[in-house]
Amino acid sequence: MNFFDLIRQGKLEEIKLRVSEDESLLHKKDEKGYPPLIMASYSEQFEITEYLLKQGANVDAQDAAGNTALMGVCFKGYTKIAKLLLQHSADVNKRNLNDATALIYAATFNQPEIARMLLQHGADKSLKDKRGNTASMHASFQGLPEIKKLLSN
Repeated sequence: MNFFDLIRQGKLEEIKLRVSEDESLLHKKDEKGYPPLIMASYSEQFEITEYLLKQGANVDAQDAAGNTALMGVCFKGYTKIAKLLLQHSADVNKRNLNDATALIYAATFNQPEIARMLLQHGADKSLKDKRGNTASMHASFQGLPEIKKLLSN
């Protein structure tokens, strides 16, 4: 079974064995351009995400679209993993290829708890995506008053 399948399936002990044999696995990307940390966080594999971070995986590694693990958990709503990534100093203002940030995704996908955490870690509310929209504007487009209020403070 390949390394990325092990991540998706939550096979932590097998992942530990593979990484102990080849630490370069921490920084490889799969055929779709996903680094292991993004695969683990997108798959809601908390323990594997935590292990990869402890082993030195780049918390801000980007996939082929420029998304980071933090961006991914913002649109999926995985609060526990978002907190873990922030504890490991994930860049809250990193931008993907569309200039979107984690805060823009948290606003667009109605994740107020994650948006609050991002703001507490220095997320810049003024950043705009390539279409010129801020996180607050995305919250307005989606009709999300709780996030709109959070972003207007």
